[in-house]
Amino acid sequence: MLQIEFAGEWCTLDPAKPFVIGREGDLTVDDNQYLHRAFLELRHHDGLWWLSNVGSRLSATVSSAGGAVQSWLSPGARLPIVFSECSIVFTAGPTTYELGLHCDDASFAMSTEHRRRSSGETTVMPVGLTQLQKLLIVALAEPMLRRDGVGVSELPSSGAAAERLGWTMSRFNRKLDNVCDKLDRMGVQGLRGGVGKLASNRRARLVEYAVSSQLVTRADLDLLDDPALRDADDQD
Repeated sequence: MLQIEFAGEWCTLDPAKPFVIGREGDLTVDDNQYLHRAFLELRHHDGLWWLSNVGSRLSATVSSAGGAVQSWLSPGARLPIVFSECSIVFTAGPTTYELGLHCDDASFAMSTEHRRRSSGETTVMPVGLTQLQKLLIVALAEPMLRRDGVGVSELPSSGAAAERLGWTMSRFNRKLDNVCDKLDRMGVQGLRGGVGKLASNRRARLVEYAVSSQLVTRADLDLLDDPALRDADDQD
């Protein structure tokens, strides 16, 4: 059985017929002129539920619960729903929408190791990374941690992240330099553009690595609400 949740409302899908999502259809998301009348379609076929993008312009991001697996669904593409829980995120004009899918007979499950990492039962923070450095990463990764399916294009700028922490830009950049230096020495690729030069897209690469490796998780968002930590100076 497959259920879809949107804005607190639930709907159980019928395997005998397709389910259309869009400005019109079985699930009317919003009267948004930027949204296709028929954008996404769920259809049961060969023992699996399939999600298809039947629109012509918009794309959607499909993520397993916790964001361990993410797929980009472009117009004309389709993919099977294989996890018990996943989210669909898409943007139409100025508005971003999120739908939840819940499947009772999923083909795959998140591994035990990933569950342990997500719950904080193991420590994956590299040796030598300070709490303020971790706080900086959380500030940059906040949109991705708060909602599955968010891509690096939606991450805050350095200025916005510094303001979120109440830091000056010089302090933020100093700590960002140190974080990238430490991870680069550990062998993390993409944080440097060449010998002695930091990569121009290092924020995106830093967040991509930190989230995918469980260096920071949703539980770390509480760090952003700790004024004592934000105001501390650990000399990094």
